[in-house]
Amino acid sequence: MSADTVPPGPLWALMYHSVADPTDDPYRVTVSPGRLERQLRWLRRRGLTGVSMDELLRARAAGRGAGLVGLTFDDGYADFVESAVPLLHRFGFTATVFVLPGRLGGTNEWDGLGPRKPLLTEDGVRAAADAGMEIGSHGLCHTDLTAADDEVLARDTAHSRALLRDLTGHEVAGYCYPYGTVDARAIEAVRAAGYAYACAISPGPLTGVLALPRIHVGEQDTGARLQLKRRLHRWRREPVPAADYAAYAAHMAAVAGSGAGAP
Repeated sequence: MSADTVPPGPLWALMYHSVADPTDDPYRVTVSPGRLERQLRWLRRRGLTGVSMDELLRARAAGRGAGLVGLTFDDGYADFVESAVPLLHRFGFTATVFVLPGRLGGTNEWDGLGPRKPLLTEDGVRAAADAGMEIGSHGLCHTDLTAADDEVLARDTAHSRALLRDLTGHEVAGYCYPYGTVDARAIEAVRAAGYAYACAISPGPLTGVLALPRIHVGEQDTGARLQLKRRLHRWRREPVPAADYAAYAAHMAAVAGSGAGAP
């Protein structure tokens, strides 16, 4: 694939977390179901379609995807299945949910200020997959990889992927860096663990298929704010190298050819 076949403009992916009542939300990462519905409707009215990161990357590798927006939900909250999935289905969208296989059925203990929210159980992860959503890893227990030693780094990336693959019966292509923090060492660990892509927030010069930029979305993001964020995204984030899309497609084709991760 040449640079000429990549859709114009940067890859655009939105980062969500919990979909619930945002009243008690010191970290401002909760979006109410009503706000999410209005945000998804805003995308639809502009001819945009929300898709999983896998679908977005495959489309861009094929020279398509100019009207696609990656939708991601970090941390694997139980409310993803309860509140987000019905809305995604209503608009014909899909998404990627990044879950923590070391905390299934637990709560968000890493958020010191709370509030405590339930995370997906094993059955919840399967339900999300059965609903057509992509399952990715957010590590085992939400550990900052840039502060982890070599043993923790390897276990967090490779073991979390193996657990999710066994749970869902499908290949796990994507990883999401906890807290959005990433460095060259973390990227190499993700690569060694066999992931085909990874999401960050603003990886700067590290931007690539293993450090994809995303836009945080919160309760205050009206259509006007989303439009502004979309415009600023072009200037604030580095473009993903065109060759990385081709590398992603080749990686996934090789996985499909080997039969790995098949149900």
